[in-house]
Amino acid sequence: MQQVVIYLRVSTDRQGKSGLGIEAQREAVGRFVASEGLAVLGEFVEVETGKGCDALDRRPKLRDALALARRNKAAVVVAKLDRLSRDVAFVAGLMAQRVPFIVAELGADADPFMLHVYAALAQKERAMIADRTRAALAAKKAQGARLGNPTNLAEAAALGAAAGRANADSFASNVLPMVRELQAAGVSTLAGIADALNLRGIPTARGGEWHPSTVRNLLARS
Repeated sequence: MQQVVIYLRVSTDRQGKSGLGIEAQREAVGRFVASEGLAVLGEFVEVETGKGCDALDRRPKLRDALALARRNKAAVVVAKLDRLSRDVAFVAGLMAQRVPFIVAELGADADPFMLHVYAALAQKERAMIADRTRAALAAKKAQGARLGNPTNLAEAAALGAAAGRANADSFASNVLPMVRELQAAGVSTLAGIADALNLRGIPTARGGEWHPSTVRNLLARS
């Protein structure tokens, strides 16, 4: 029976004290461990602030989880990839620790290459959204728009809508190839595509689960 070490993380003291997020992660990992028949060696819960969140020396519980897993030749299990990090370089550094990582939402078959790809896609998407938002704001400011001024609410709303459309288009361009692969493999219904994306752990643009309606909206952008 494969042995694993569970690692759970929240990003603020308030979340840590309230348990917000921790119980959801514990439940998700618990279901995964039970379904895969894994033996749990221990559980580590990290509460840390956003500042420096990708530095391993600021994550003592992760270091402890890695050490326990390494001593027992076990894997570290997390609920979602972003519980390790949202930074692809940090994820790559963790891979170099020679301790296997298992992401419950991606399944037991997600190898290190897949983890790198998912981390890179998430980081790239965030960077593109931030860059486009900054560029749009700078362009409006250069045109003399008084951003944030209560008298300029209509222009601000239009700018926000434009940025939202750009972000949605960017997200669609990343996910549509996966949908096309599913369709080519014989998954033809909206519900079937939604289920497949959820099983792969791919969130919607708003970070939620896929439904036939969200798949329909995505395909409408193609």
